[in-house]
Amino acid sequence: MEAENHLHETEYRWFAIYTRYKREKIVLKALQTLGIEAYLPLQKVTRVYTRKVKKLEIPLINCYLFVKIVKANYIPVLEIPEVVRFVRVHKSLIAIPEVEINILRRVAGELDAVESEPLGYRPGDQVEIIGGNLTGIKGKLVHIQAKDKVVVDLDTIGYSLIMEIDTKWLRKTAK
Repeated sequence: MEAENHLHETEYRWFAIYTRYKREKIVLKALQTLGIEAYLPLQKVTRVYTRKVKKLEIPLINCYLFVKIVKANYIPVLEIPEVVRFVRVHKSLIAIPEVEINILRRVAGELDAVESEPLGYRPGDQVEIIGGNLTGIKGKLVHIQAKDKVVVDLDTIGYSLIMEIDTKWLRKTAK
């Protein structure tokens, strides 16, 4: 199997990079300083400590950041000390479609955790979300995590997202 490289001379494309642990925000600032478009999906969480409550924004996917680059930006991205490598699929540098970056933007913007009972769904089912902020997202149901969680796989970024979905907002699609 020959390795592919989706980097292009003039067309900007999205790629995933892997960063050192808890360095995602530092890498984001460094990329912005270089004038490189980057996206770090964040989720809002509330942490309760003994003496205080903190509201934080933490990465949706640990150690992952997304950059929109051309071939000339490849080396400058790797020269940032906190960047470990570009994420590859079987040695191939595969571009991530804009639609999947937009899905991540919508997932990160989803504020409400919704209870669900995914009865009638089985691993391997193709599903689509038909309500709420995540309307239109499609993927493969990998497995049912718990009563109220399903794991949906987005193949291109090579990462599974755990999403809490109300079953009235979930439907099977044709394979």
